[in-house]
Amino acid sequence: MNIVVLCGGLSPERNVSLTTGAMVQGALVERGHHAVLADLFMGVELEDGPEAAFAAATEPIPVAAIDEAVPDLEAVKRSREGGTGIFGKNIIELCCHADVVFMALHGGDGENGRIQAAFDLLGIRYTGSGHLGSAVAMHKGMTKQAFLSDGILTPKGLRLKKGFDAAGICDAEGLSLPLVVKTCSGGSSIGVYIAKTEEEFENAVKGAFEYEEEIIIEEYIKGREITCGILGGKPLPPVEIIPKDGWYDYKNKYQPGMTVEICPAPLTAQEDAVVRQATADAFRSLHLEGYARMDFILTADGRPYCLEANTLPGMTPVSLIPQEAAAAGISYGELCEEIISLAFNKGE
Repeated sequence: MNIVVLCGGLSPERNVSLTTGAMVQGALVERGHHAVLADLFMGVELEDGPEAAFAAATEPIPVAAIDEAVPDLEAVKRSREGGTGIFGKNIIELCCHADVVFMALHGGDGENGRIQAAFDLLGIRYTGSGHLGSAVAMHKGMTKQAFLSDGILTPKGLRLKKGFDAAGICDAEGLSLPLVVKTCSGGSSIGVYIAKTEEEFENAVKGAFEYEEEIIIEEYIKGREITCGILGGKPLPPVEIIPKDGWYDYKNKYQPGMTVEICPAPLTAQEDAVVRQATADAFRSLHLEGYARMDFILTADGRPYCLEANTLPGMTPVSLIPQEAAAAGISYGELCEEIISLAFNKGE
């Protein structure tokens, strides 16, 4: 097949996406596909047209390590030549000529449903969830409302817009320290803070508002960090995440050796079943399709609090869903193939 692996973009998770894209492109080429790696924002050159680009896409692209720092997006914007809005030069033309677009984007316009909606209008087939599920899952406030409506356990919390009294509103809603403060539509733990003191809370609110105009404040749930992927409606083996220092922030997620990840997670049969069922319930609640990953805090008494959904989970060398797939006997290349297969079956 002719496949566009779409990555990059203008999200704070840009660097993670570039690594995901290179990994996926390499796996697809090794399996005999013509896979073009394309940066959503920077675009591609098509001197001899899309078909020639696919014909030449027979070699894996080298995979770069992920920097510890979040990318300078203003510098990325200044470096682009050509293209309109979020779409770089020739991106739409290339995607229109592909059999399918593998969405290797993370965060921002990659996961909030806008690209998906544009592709739906243009008749472009793509992997992952559609525009509705993507939009709801990307907005943590909407996610929380959906979970509460469908009886899915999630931490108590509220949405806060810039300019309002965070401490006063939390007091009125019965939220007390420690608290988790995070951006409403972020990912990769960028703009996420755990505040244990009033000073930390004030700094966390200020820090989160540097990324977005609306943030989430929720109760801190003590427990084990568990994540569980789902592929074609079937939950994969859960993973337990144990950072060696601090918590599961951006650095600990993507720098090798910073976190202990146990897959399958050492859960009792009952805990495993509860987490998998909660994963399937959350998947349905948010109208997701294809594959996704749910993040939980599992309390000592066995209750899984669902924190959020990842509609385009990472596929980097240290990402979790490939580990879960491997535990289920699915290789990285087979996982990529299955994700593509689900895109062709979407809506059936």
